[in-house]
Amino acid sequence: MWSPISRRSFLRTAGGAAGLAALGPVLAACARAAGGFDGDPEGVVHVANWPLYLDRDRDLNGNLIRPSLLRFTDETGIQVDYREVIADAEGFYQQIAPYLASGRPTGWDVMVITNGVTLTKLTQLDYLEPLDLAQRPNFEKNVAEPFLDPPYDPGARFSMPWQSGITGLAYNPALTGRELTSLDELFNPEWAGRVGMFGDAVDLPNLSMIAAGIDPETSTPDDWARTAEMLRAQRQDGIVNRSFRQNYVHGLANGDVAVSMAWSGDIFQANAIGAEEGLQFVVPDEGAILWTDAMVIPRRAEHPVDAMRFMDFVFDPTIAALIAAYVNYVTPVPGARDVLLDMAEHAETEEERASLLTVANGSLVFPDDEDLAALKTYRELTTDDEITLWNEAFSEFYV
Repeated sequence: MWSPISRRSFLRTAGGAAGLAALGPVLAACARAAGGFDGDPEGVVHVANWPLYLDRDRDLNGNLIRPSLLRFTDETGIQVDYREVIADAEGFYQQIAPYLASGRPTGWDVMVITNGVTLTKLTQLDYLEPLDLAQRPNFEKNVAEPFLDPPYDPGARFSMPWQSGITGLAYNPALTGRELTSLDELFNPEWAGRVGMFGDAVDLPNLSMIAAGIDPETSTPDDWARTAEMLRAQRQDGIVNRSFRQNYVHGLANGDVAVSMAWSGDIFQANAIGAEEGLQFVVPDEGAILWTDAMVIPRRAEHPVDAMRFMDFVFDPTIAALIAAYVNYVTPVPGARDVLLDMAEHAETEEERASLLTVANGSLVFPDDEDLAALKTYRELTTDDEITLWNEAFSEFYV
């Protein structure tokens, strides 16, 4: 079952507001003191995630079901209260921060937070439970090597990856007439008035630094200023058609833009459902950004043992395959590919078989070692001064 819109696109739309508004009753209901990782599961886990970020299907009566969650409950006896309440990492943080600061439960046992400013802040403020490393055998056995020691969480002590994605380059070959492989194309006068850029505070600066030959992970305020000047010149030269916060895929397909910054899952999904046939996504020669939405357990979580069981469960390759087949972003479990191939072999219809093979053979879901080696992560902003300087450099490009 293909998702018609990605999690990253969805968070830009009005749909996320209702999810944040629904957060209050869950938080207010929490009063009991939280425990540690000792003891048995209590039979329930409360999970906060982004919209359209978990497999779904319909039962024989037409009711929405979550196959992976049903399997988890069947195998463990733990019920999952799963809610799509995160529309923006920082906005979600502002909702739960008062509870964390006062040492009260947030109402969530598992939260999915994108690496970057918010995740760094949660860690630095000691708002996250250090994970019980002995209770994640699936993770240790099946996770891809880069996630064992990610730069945003050395040793994966506080987080485990949910899904990842790549911020790179996309283009419409019918408009460009040739293959594009370099970030230089975003600044190429050949495409004047037909280039799409993001208008955000994270992907735009980090990918632009790669285009400038700067490693964003180790960049300095001087690097930020130089990158901002490059972006300023790009606008002054009339190269940028517009800055996007959503719907850039439509812009590529209808000819408004020929080349754009892009998220891997968006292009994969668009082509998979046949909506925007033929768009191309590439990891540029200079490299791209790998971002990760990570599962964490907040301090004072009421069901930490249940949370660890849930977090480790999704690293079973069979479960990871179910999730990857729906969300189409980079799975942290390479072994999910063999499961998808086996599922395709036993598919009941040719349509189902073709869909599963598309995911299993997709380099945007299972990037190869060469692609992974070319990926960087976001610059971690660890102080208020850094955040201020970052915004001073790039805020004129936000939309």
